[in-house]
Amino acid sequence: MDRLPYRATAQASAYERIAKLPVTILLDNVRSLYNVGSFFRTADGAGVEQILLCGITGRPPKKAIAKTALGAEESVAWCHSWDAAPLVAGLRARNYEIAAIETTPTAIDLFDWRPNFPVCVLFGHEVEGLNPELSALADTHVRIPMLGVKHSLNVATAGGIVIYELLRKYRRIQESAPGIGGF
Repeated sequence: MDRLPYRATAQASAYERIAKLPVTILLDNVRSLYNVGSFFRTADGAGVEQILLCGITGRPPKKAIAKTALGAEESVAWCHSWDAAPLVAGLRARNYEIAAIETTPTAIDLFDWRPNFPVCVLFGHEVEGLNPELSALADTHVRIPMLGVKHSLNVATAGGIVIYELLRKYRRIQESAPGIGGF
């Protein structure tokens, strides 16, 4: 596994001092470098812990990632592994809820989901979705409601919706728990 090869810049140091949303993003076989860059920028904006890049998912430094990340690829912690399963097992051992963002027969609506933080959200290939083996490792399957003719969104768009809904839910939990600060 490649381990957090981002440079220790002033931007990275500043990001490390920010209270983190207890969410990890795992991208498995996401082909588009622009989508990967968009995930970095969203992760930075929401204060996500880290991004795990798996399989054929591109990783920095790449011009197309930098174009959409706008520097977030140098502040958000990330690593790469060809195999996502061991990373998921490691997160599960640390009591992360593993949530596949995928429309399946057992998927619950994003707005009805009550996540158990910390959470790792799994996003897959832009056309084929998550591979069945990785999907089977999830504790929860979550779908974004689709009310039109189409049944899916661009993976980076879906990521933005899910991550900011998790931020909203986490803030609500913190507001209702006296003495807990941060967000």
